[in-house]
Amino acid sequence: MADTFDAVVIGGGPGGYNTAIRLGQLGLSAACIDKRGAFGGTCLNVGCIPSKALLHASERFHEAQTEFAKLGIKTKVELDLPAMMAQKTKVVGELTKGVEYLLKKNKAEAIVGEARIIAPGKIEVKGADGKTRTLAAKNIIIATGSDVAPLPGVEIDEKQIVSSTGAIALTSVPKRLLVVGAGVIGLELGSVWKRLGSDVTVVEFLDRVTPGMDLEVSKAFQRILTKQGFAFQLSTKVTGVEKKKNGLAVTVEPAAGGEKSVIEADVMLVAIGRRPFTGNLGLETVGVALDKRGRVITDNHYRTNVAGIYAVGDCREGPMLAHKAEDEGVAVAEIIAGKAGHVNYDTIPSVVYTFPEVATVGKSEEELKAANIAYKVGKFPFTANARAKTIVATDGFVKILADAKTDKVLGCAIIGPEAGNLIAEVVLAMEFGASSEDIARTCHSHPTLTEAVRQAAMGVEGWTMQM
Repeated sequence: MADTFDAVVIGGGPGGYNTAIRLGQLGLSAACIDKRGAFGGTCLNVGCIPSKALLHASERFHEAQTEFAKLGIKTKVELDLPAMMAQKTKVVGELTKGVEYLLKKNKAEAIVGEARIIAPGKIEVKGADGKTRTLAAKNIIIATGSDVAPLPGVEIDEKQIVSSTGAIALTSVPKRLLVVGAGVIGLELGSVWKRLGSDVTVVEFLDRVTPGMDLEVSKAFQRILTKQGFAFQLSTKVTGVEKKKNGLAVTVEPAAGGEKSVIEADVMLVAIGRRPFTGNLGLETVGVALDKRGRVITDNHYRTNVAGIYAVGDCREGPMLAHKAEDEGVAVAEIIAGKAGHVNYDTIPSVVYTFPEVATVGKSEEELKAANIAYKVGKFPFTANARAKTIVATDGFVKILADAKTDKVLGCAIIGPEAGNLIAEVVLAMEFGASSEDIARTCHSHPTLTEAVRQAAMGVEGWTMQM
């Protein structure tokens, strides 16, 4: 095998493997290094994919228990947790093998080992057997992703006190689950175990769930989750955890300070965010600059301060999303190949895969107000959508924000069934600079959930027809 490449990618997640695939498609010799041994990164191995498999399975289980009777279906349902976990593992295995196949298909060498940059254009890879291999490359792309952010003073053992990794591998359903962090990961995994029988309490340091999301949607989301049985303690922080014979005693207090209280739990999930993974890469050896949050600093073309070294994905600025990393990987590969690689950060969607799903793209009302941008709002509830009624999924609404003068779509938030799929129409519209009227005057199939998007777009100019 050759040890000299046009480009070497460090990290085999969505940012890394897509960079390597695109480099290969563009005729450049590339290698992708990953230390895990199963390509796909956090996303495929212990993140997006296994969590979505469990979300889907737990949703079907809960639906069979509580919703089938409304449809005239009588069932007797039992949980087989080992089989559910086996299905999750099977899906992960198939997809990681798929990544290896795609790298091979596009002539990018997949290398398993721990990579370290030892000089500009030089990478040392240490394999599991302890042997090292030195690679030379004109271009090095850092795509090492992110790791779980720790909670100060709390040690994660992945059994009683778990990160997202442990939370997708529990061997029994905890009677009492305490989730620390009301962000995407905490609410998704909390939903899995709530449906399977856990009593779920969520502690959040800030005064709202899904911080940073459109406030109206965030409030509606919390109301729906509360109706599902979630208990929330907002503006609250965890100050200590004690392991006892019968579980955990978790000490909490108001975020602003005040009287302490204790929450009893069997399992505690720490989901307070993620931090860039940039350690042990040799970045200090070659002088790659990091910001105060430990992220690799790059310019608009993903170049670091060291010539020939780039960075994409979670280890640089921006939202920590697999699809954002993928787009950056494609862009940097095209830039290296002499093309005009580009990512439009105004049209990167974000999805919470609970039920109902929550999806957003572009600006929120709060952001538009802060920027003094005049806007109009169109809203449409799923209670008035025929398809939503037929599938018994009427919680939520679509909200579209458009420029008050030009009618250009500036943002959208959807809480409701299939929100993650529905948002794609608005993302595409925004990518092409469409107006709300463009969406409103586009024919949508009936009866479909997509009609709710159209009706919300009609609402921007005040001519919603189905409400």
